Amino acid sequence: MYQHISPYIPVFILFVIALAFGTVTLLVAWLVRPNAPYDEKLSPYECGINPLMPGKVNVPIRFFVIILLFLLFDVEAVFMYPWAVMYEKLGWWGFIEMFLFIVILLVGYIYAWAKGALEWE
Repeated sequence: MYQHISPYIPVFILFVIALAFGTVTLLVAWLVRPNAPYDEKLSPYECGINPLMPGKVNVPIRFFVIILLFLLFDVEAVFMYPWAVMYEKLGWWGFIEMFLFIVILLVGYIYAWAKGALEWE
């Protein structure tokens, strides 16, 4: 009768232990931590230097677009490493797949270039 439930009991026990560990750790840290705020500690920077500008600065969206494009092309380059290691075993099928992958990546790069996403102004 309980044969279908028994494989999930260890998973449930591990989940309860993980949840209890996280809760107990946060509770102990909250009870043990020092709580003595003072003016210098509550200042925006704890290094002792007065801030040069306000904390909220408008950053152009172009900055974030360039960061996202860099991450995208960087991650895509990481996918090429396993292909290069297994190149001989993959044969022509692997070559065609990587060629299509690079073509799609190149189309995305050309699109970003045409839209002006790579201009740093």
